[in-house]
Amino acid sequence: MFSGLGRFVVRRPWWIILAWVVAAGAVISLAPKLTSSSDEASFLPDHYESIRAADVQEKEFPKQQNVGAIIVFQRSDKGKLTAADSAEVKRVSQELQARKIPDVQAVVPGEVSPNKRVQTSVVAMPKVTDPEDTAPQDAVEKLRSDLEPELKGTGLSAGITGSAAQALDESDASKRAGLLVGVGTIVIIVVLLLVIFRSPIIALLPVVLIGLISPMATGLIASANKAFDMKADSSIQELLTVVLFGVGTDYILFLLFRYREALRAGEDPKGAMVHAVERVGEAITSAAGAVIVAFAALTLSSLGMLRSMGPALAIAVFLTLLAGLTLVPAVVSLLGTKVFWPSKSWRHEPQGTGFARLGASIARKPAVWAVVSAVFMGALALGALGYKANFDLAGSSLPDDKESMVAMRDLEKGFPAGATDPTSVYLTSDSGKPLPEAGAAAFRERLSDVPGVGSVAAPQLNPGRTTASYSVILTDPPASDEALATLKDRLRPAAHEEAPEGSRALVGGTTAIYADINKAVDRDYSVVFPVAALAIMVILGLLLRSLVAPWYLMLSVALGFGATLGATSLIFQQIGSQPGLMFMLPVIMYLFVVALGTDYNILMVSRLREEARAGRSPRDAAGTAVRHSGPTIGSAGVILAGTFATLILAGNSTLSQMGFSLSFGIAIAAFVMAMVFTPALTALIGHAAWWPGHGDEKRDGDGTAAPPGDAPEQQERADGASRLR
Repeated sequence: MFSGLGRFVVRRPWWIILAWVVAAGAVISLAPKLTSSSDEASFLPDHYESIRAADVQEKEFPKQQNVGAIIVFQRSDKGKLTAADSAEVKRVSQELQARKIPDVQAVVPGEVSPNKRVQTSVVAMPKVTDPEDTAPQDAVEKLRSDLEPELKGTGLSAGITGSAAQALDESDASKRAGLLVGVGTIVIIVVLLLVIFRSPIIALLPVVLIGLISPMATGLIASANKAFDMKADSSIQELLTVVLFGVGTDYILFLLFRYREALRAGEDPKGAMVHAVERVGEAITSAAGAVIVAFAALTLSSLGMLRSMGPALAIAVFLTLLAGLTLVPAVVSLLGTKVFWPSKSWRHEPQGTGFARLGASIARKPAVWAVVSAVFMGALALGALGYKANFDLAGSSLPDDKESMVAMRDLEKGFPAGATDPTSVYLTSDSGKPLPEAGAAAFRERLSDVPGVGSVAAPQLNPGRTTASYSVILTDPPASDEALATLKDRLRPAAHEEAPEGSRALVGGTTAIYADINKAVDRDYSVVFPVAALAIMVILGLLLRSLVAPWYLMLSVALGFGATLGATSLIFQQIGSQPGLMFMLPVIMYLFVVALGTDYNILMVSRLREEARAGRSPRDAAGTAVRHSGPTIGSAGVILAGTFATLILAGNSTLSQMGFSLSFGIAIAAFVMAMVFTPALTALIGHAAWWPGHGDEKRDGDGTAAPPGDAPEQQERADGASRLR
C-alpha cells in the first residue's frame, strides 16, 4: 500500500502540490475565526451544582449587578487612609461613573478595610455570555486610562483587578505569548535542522510546508468548533503551533533519514523516496494513529476545554500525517539530492558514532540497560507523590507584574483574600411560598459560623421572596487549596444541611466552579487514561501482530509519564514554590507523553522487527536498530522537545509548566524509553516479544517467511530486487 502511494506521489509531484495549495486556499477563505475562552464555568456540564446555582442567579436575580472589576485604592506613601482620602475615593468613583463608559453600569465605592490600608470601588458590568465579546475588556482599558488623571494630586494610587481586568491582561499576555512561541518554534527548528543536516533547504522545508498547513488546520478546527458547538481553551493557539511544527518536523525527519539511508545504499533519488515512504509510511501512520486516538479520547472528558482540545489537536495531527505522506515526498522528489545542498555528508554513513556504540552496548548487556533506565524513570516518578492541582486558570496564566495581579495583592493587604471573588449561596423555597424572614436570617448566621468563612452579607430576596441570595467572603484566595477545602468540606455540607425545612440551598461562584472542576477532573482520570491506553495498545497490537509487545511498550510510556509528572512537580512546586500545577496538566501530559512517546517506540520497534526479519538475533537486531534509528529518534526528540520548550517563553506559569513538562517528557520518551528501555527489553524477551504473530521471522523478497540460514545481506538484496520489480 505505502509503496504504491510512494510511486503515485513521485510520478505526480506537481499535481500533489497544486492540490494542497488549492485545498489550503479554500479552507482558509471559508473557515470562521478560531475563538477561545478562559471562562471556567463555560467548560462544565449543566448538572454540576455551581452551574445550577448560576442558573438560579440568572432566573431569579436577572438585574443583580455582576462584579466585572474592582478598583483598589491605597495611599501612595502606603500609610493609613484618612477621611479625606475616602472622600477622594468617592469623588473619583462618581467621576468615572459620570463618564458613561460603555458596559460600566455603576462604580460604587466600598468601605475602608479594617486596617485602613485599602479601599475599593466595585465596577458593575453585564455578565459575559459570548467568549468573543471584548466589551468588558475595552471598558477596563478605558477605566484605567481615565483613572490615572483623576488621581493626580490626591496622594492616592490605584489599580484595577477582577475578572474583566484579568481577561484584558490575559489577552495582552496571549498576544505576546503567541508571537514568542511562534518565532521561538521556527528559530529552534531552523537552527537544529541546520546543525543536523547542514542544509538550509532542509532547515526551511518544515517552516514552509507546515506554514501552509497551519492556517489550514486552524480553519478546519474553527469549522469543527462551530459545527459541534465546542469551546477552545485560551491556550489552544500556542499549543496548536508547537504541535503542528513539532510533530510535522518529526514526520519530515523520519522520512528524510530513511530517504538518505536509501540513497547511501545506491538507490536513485525517486526510488529512494518510494523506498522511504514504503518503509516509514506504516510506522508514521501507526504513530499518528496513536496520537490521534489519544487526543480523541479527550472527547470523553466531562470538561468542555478538554473535549474541544482533543479533536482540535487530532485534526492537526491528521493533517500533518497527510502532508508527511504526500506533500513532503512530492516536494523532496522534485528537489532530489539538492535537498541536502551544500552538504555532501549524505553520501556516506559516519562510522563509530555514539548511537553505534550505544547499540553495541545494549546488544551486549540488555538487562543492565533495561534495569538502569527503569530505575532512573522510577526514581523521578516518586516526585509525583507531591503533586497538587491549581485551579486558577485565569490568574495562573498571568505574569505577576500585570496590573490585575498587582491590584489583587494590594487588595489582600486589607481584606480577606476571598473578597476579590465572593461565593454565592442561594436558598430557594421548594413550595413556591415566600421564605420566612426568621429562617433566612438564621441561615445566614449558620453560614457565618462555618470555619474559613470571613463574612456573609445580608440576604437579597427576589421579587416573590421565594429565593434569597447570600454573598459569602472566604478567608482564603478563591482558587487556593484552603478555599476549595472550605467549600467542599464545610460550606456546601453546612448549606445543604442547615437549609430551613421546605427549602434547598445551592452554592455557586468561582470557588464552587473550581471545586466542581476538581470533581470532573478526577472522573476524567478514571475514564480518559484507560481508554487512551487501550486504544493505543490496540494500534500497537495490529501494527506488530503481537499480544506481548504492546504491554511492555505501554509500561515504558507509563514510566515516562510518571517520571515527567514527578520532575515537573519537583521543579515547580518544591524548587519554584508554586501552589500547584495546572489542574489539567496531568491529562495533557499523559496524552502527549503516551502518544508521542509511542511514536518513538513504534519507530524503534518497527526497525527492530525489520532487522529481525533480515535474520539477525534479538540482541543484534536491537543493536542495529539503535544504530540506524537512534539518529532519527534523537534528532526528532531534540526538535520536538525544543518546540514545546518555547512555551516557557510565554511568561505565565500555565504555559511554562506545560512547556517544561512536555519538553521533558519528549526527551525522556526519545532518549530513555525508545532508545534504551524498549530495545533492551525487546532483546531480553527475544522471539516471544512477537507472539503470536511472530513478525520477526525472516522474509523472502516476496514478503513470505524465509528458510533459516539466509544472511542479512542476502535478505537486503532480495528486498532491493523486490522494490525494483
